[in-house]
Amino acid sequence: MGRSEAAIFTNMCMIENGQGQILVQDRQNKNWPGITFPGGHIEKEESFHDAVVREVEEETGLHIKQPVLCGTKQFQTNQDERYVVLLYKTNSFSGELKGSDEGEVFWIDKAALPDYPLAPDFMEMYKVFVDEKISEFYYNQRNEKKEVVLF
Repeated sequence: MGRSEAAIFTNMCMIENGQGQILVQDRQNKNWPGITFPGGHIEKEESFHDAVVREVEEETGLHIKQPVLCGTKQFQTNQDERYVVLLYKTNSFSGELKGSDEGEVFWIDKAALPDYPLAPDFMEMYKVFVDEKISEFYYNQRNEKKEVVLF
């Protein structure tokens, strides 16, 4: 039995501005709509670091520096691919904020996050970004039941 498997790699980044605010995106995607953080797919032969910098710049106009990997999210797709989201955070950035086709972006107070229409399970995933004791968001899909497990 081989150990390789089909996988899709993506990223997401929480950007803090030093004033208690985080940058959110009102994602306009029918598969996962709502408030979330910017990010996207990692291209073949692209480093994880370069991909998160590129995706954030494409979706927000900001050039991030020193993104730190703070955890992962993973699940199996309906095509039996492992879907991996690398979760980053940073407070170092430059540039002028602007939205994209992915959705509008804006700063909010961290405490106000639950007041917005969030992407499904986003509040659970947010715990990986802010709790140093949690490093993984995993969808356990055994027995046709899908449950979120945080490690």
